[in-house]
Amino acid sequence: MNQNNIQSILKRNSIIPVVTFNKIEEIDTVIKNLKNQNIHCIEVTLRTSIAFNAIKYIKDKYATEICIGAGTVINHEQIKKLEELNIDFIVSPAISKKLIKELIKTTIPFINGVSTSSEILLGLEEGCKIFKFFPANLSGGIPALKTYKNIFPNVTFCPTGGINESTYKEYLQLENVVSVGGSWMVTVS
Repeated sequence: MNQNNIQSILKRNSIIPVVTFNKIEEIDTVIKNLKNQNIHCIEVTLRTSIAFNAIKYIKDKYATEICIGAGTVINHEQIKKLEELNIDFIVSPAISKKLIKELIKTTIPFINGVSTSSEILLGLEEGCKIFKFFPANLSGGIPALKTYKNIFPNVTFCPTGGINESTYKEYLQLENVVSVGGSWMVTVS
């Protein structure tokens, strides 16, 4: 199982901006700034009441210019809404057998969050090999990922959480890191 080909999205986008929108009026400025930085991907978190409207707005206006994902996905209802919006990829902060089964049923590329070796093993048992390492800064950061390379040599990560402008390049140098997520490159007016 290839998690509906999430690896192709992560390989094309080594930096995944994670954005929480509070107003639709913020979107155009954020997208413009990302494009000016040659970043053509965004993960919109489902943490606000306007999140689904923000995703729809971005899909309607920028679908040909930017890869649009949804983050903080934790249940079936969210997945169904995202299918209707034709989202490009889904990011979950956590992992469970039930959630993986729901995501596999879609054709949407997806990645689940892990922070421990037990969670990685659970994902491997369900056929996943690519994980969001979250929260990276609280889960051991670079030393943990180096250790996981030895324990799980066929696993790849997209670390997110506490990564910033001064640390992201060091993460990207790790053999088992395909991309990083963060918000340091995002300016919201």
